[in-house]
Amino acid sequence: EVQLVESGGGLVQAGGSLRLSCAASGFTFDDYVIGWFRQAPGKEREGVSCISSSHSSTDYADSVKGRFTISSDNAKNTVYLQMNSLKPEDTAVYYCAASREPRSCSPYDFGSWGQGTQVTVSS
Repeated sequence: EVQLVESGGGLVQAGGSLRLSCAASGFTFDDYVIGWFRQAPGKEREGVSCISSSHSSTDYADSVKGRFTISSDNAKNTVYLQMNSLKPEDTAVYYCAASREPRSCSPYDFGSWGQGTQVTVSS
């Protein structure tokens, strides 16, 4: 059974940083694309960043390029999202998800989800 557990969310001032973690279990970590997604109140869930199944290539939403970095630690079966220069508009619940062969870094292409972690950026 695929299990994904996010952690690392919290309250931070604008310009600050947070690092989110996604601990994966129940599947072969290297065979899956792992993505980070977020959903703000009243908005649709959107893709933030994805890392390939080989964990060698990455993809970012335009809104976070240059500020967020996705990485993985295969020994720990964990994917991280380092978020720098945070803005109030980054406030959302952040989810990680896994998929074997997603067509894109879109939440519609991912079927296994964690429970989410809240990120709140104050102005």
